[in-house]
Amino acid sequence: MDILTKIAEQRIREAMERGEFDNLPMQGKPLKLDDVVGVPEALRMGYKILKNAGVLPEEMQLKKDLVSLKTLLDACYDETERRTLQQKMNEKTLRYNMMMERKLHNPAHQQYRAKILKKLGT
Repeated sequence: MDILTKIAEQRIREAMERGEFDNLPMQGKPLKLDDVVGVPEALRMGYKILKNAGVLPEEMQLKKDLVSLKTLLDACYDETERRTLQQKMNEKTLRYNMMMERKLHNPAHQQYRAKILKKLGT
């Protein structure tokens, strides 16, 4: 922990002991966190712009497409159409798996994973 973090933690503890956090307006209620909390700071503005425009990240769009294709496959009785749907589903599944594999080997993901494991004590 760096010195600034230690100082901040100490001041927070002192304020808690003095009761400065008692009776806050949202005390005991869950915080409504922005849905870009897990996104690296450098990418947050881009994600917000895309979200406001109604655009999903590619991996989420693929997952959504896979759910739709599965629903269509379950309701399909025409064998030709079924094969076409199955082929589309296989292609999207492969693309999704490749995308996730690439993300797992991304240095930023590795650093993030290491930080999480450190916090969890494993």
